[in-house]
Amino acid sequence: MFVLELTYTVPLEEVDALLEAHVAWLDEQYAAGVFLASGRIEPRTGGVILAAGADRARIEEITGRDPFAVAGACTYRITEFVATKTAPALERYREPLG
Repeated sequence: MFVLELTYTVPLEEVDALLEAHVAWLDEQYAAGVFLASGRIEPRTGGVILAAGADRARIEEITGRDPFAVAGACTYRITEFVATKTAPALERYREPLG
C-alpha cells in the first residue's frame, strides 16, 4: 500500500486552473481500483492519496501522469508501507508480515 503526499509548488490560482483535469485523473485511478481515498491537506498546501494494488514502479508512472505533476504544479512523496492491520472495510488490502 502507498501513501502519496503531494505538495503544491505554484500559487493556488495555478492549482485551481488544473483542478478539473486532476479530478478526472483521480476518477480514472478510482475506477481502476488503485486509489482508495484522497483529499486536500489543511491548510491547503497539497493533498494525500491512499493507493493499493500496484507496485512502486506503477505508482510512480501513475503519479507522473497527474495533471498537477505534468504542469509542474506539485511534487510527490511516495511512501510504501505494509498494511498489517486495517478497518474491516479494507480487509482485502491487509498484508502479512514477512
